[in-house]
Amino acid sequence: MLTEQEEEEEAFTRHLRFDIPFLAKRLSEATLQVLDQVTTRDIKAAYFGSSTGAAAALVAAAELGDTIGAVVSRGGRPDLAGESLQRVKAPTLLIVGGSDIPVISLNEEAFEALSCEKALRIVPGATHLFEEPGALEKVARMASEWFCNHLQPMARRS
Repeated sequence: MLTEQEEEEEAFTRHLRFDIPFLAKRLSEATLQVLDQVTTRDIKAAYFGSSTGAAAALVAAAELGDTIGAVVSRGGRPDLAGESLQRVKAPTLLIVGGSDIPVISLNEEAFEALSCEKALRIVPGATHLFEEPGALEKVARMASEWFCNHLQPMARRS
């Protein structure tokens, strides 16, 4: 989501990783550009975000409304989406590591703010990056199940 120059600056300053409005705007723009392509007219977009990227995905989902069919957050910081959480329409799955205690409570707060279809799942024994054996596989199964259950083709645009 960053230009080459922004990536170079970010490596030193880390100023963009918490700029949720900036990241969400870039994600929304990229999503709309992809959906305008002829080859993708029959799909509904979905987002999978981790850390602050999950907050950006939720803000973008709130902005794009029904264009987004589902959102999955893995070890995310959905709390950083703030008031946008109340406007998210897409079914949203929050996945958190069971040993990631501070992030569990932040996800629980965000979960309460969401008014869409939602679920919060804890992966027992997993830490923030899900580096434990089998942890990412559990996340992948949960996410793929969520997407399969919530994504349906969009009606053809004219």
